[in-house]
Amino acid sequence: METNDLMSNFFNRYGSSAVVYFAPGRVNIIGEHTDYNGGLVLPCAISFGTYLAIAPNDEKRIRLQTTNFEYTADIPIDELKRKHDDHWVNYPLGVIDQFSKRGITIDRGLDLLFSGDIPNGAGLSSSASIELVTAVALNEFLNAGFERLDLVKMSQAAENQFVGTQCGIMDQFAVGMGKANSALYLDCRTLDYELVPLDLGDNSIVIMNTNKRRELADSKYNERVAECTSALESLRTAKKMTDLSDITFEEFEEFGKVITDPVIYRRARHVISENNRVRLAVAALKRGDLVTLGQLMNDSHESLRQDYEVTGAELDTIVNAARKIKGVLGARMTGAGFGGCAIAIVDSRYVEAVINKVGPAYESEIGLKPVFYVAKVGDGAGKLA
Repeated sequence: METNDLMSNFFNRYGSSAVVYFAPGRVNIIGEHTDYNGGLVLPCAISFGTYLAIAPNDEKRIRLQTTNFEYTADIPIDELKRKHDDHWVNYPLGVIDQFSKRGITIDRGLDLLFSGDIPNGAGLSSSASIELVTAVALNEFLNAGFERLDLVKMSQAAENQFVGTQCGIMDQFAVGMGKANSALYLDCRTLDYELVPLDLGDNSIVIMNTNKRRELADSKYNERVAECTSALESLRTAKKMTDLSDITFEEFEEFGKVITDPVIYRRARHVISENNRVRLAVAALKRGDLVTLGQLMNDSHESLRQDYEVTGAELDTIVNAARKIKGVLGARMTGAGFGGCAIAIVDSRYVEAVINKVGPAYESEIGLKPVFYVAKVGDGAGKLA
């Protein structure tokens, strides 16, 4: 997106000039549904994301608009705590609420215009992108002085407390802390992280959008959180634990029998095995072993399909179609599942083949037309020049 186009659009709507900020979306290379279990993840920021043009106004009102949806909000600054049904404005309002809870109140009006090029409902963290771009902009406009990690935590809290989705911190962390050409090896409980060079050589990350919308807050996401809590309660009868991720896969094979519900057992098995796959994936990247990385991605998808049951026909079909194409090292769903996107590591010589063959095969079986993106790994949220 051209910044000048957004500023011109802002002027046409609000009649003033603006400052522009950007926050990326993210893909997760591996480590799915581990974040809210205190586990390990390996995401990266991508070049698609959310732009925000923002400027003060003299009306003591917060006015929120977007180029993506018709719904707008024009709110007096003393009425900012009201949730607006299930509309997109709850994400920035949740961030404003977090500033207020930390003693930073808005005492002047602001005009905000959002514009995103993340496909809606694709599972590339459009919500975290909106939250972080709002947080970074407000931090500067209000002279709040929060550190970047504070803004990441506040954005997660906005989604948990105001929007009502019990997400972990991975999405906000990747969006806020991402670095170009790097993946973030993150421990979601301690927030210790390491930048791992994402050197793909002659390969590319291809995002495959199933175009099956994934409405996270309305999905079974919160149900999976509850199931993991149940698994943890059972395992605590055998071992002292804080999170599911406190147990190794070897220990789980020994102690897992205390979980008597087979569904809850499978949920725990995915989380614990996925943590191990993240460690192996980081080691593979460090030694430049993309073949092993691809196989781990395949294994991750199978665990998400069989044990965690969050893939569905659309994601399974597009992943299976991709794996049949020469040059595809590995493919898996990315994000919460229930639709959205999958990613593949593809020899760059075969990217066009993936698009030209996977697309028709998927559309023929599912009836939806997929969209493909070749992802560039970018930086986290910030102000644009």
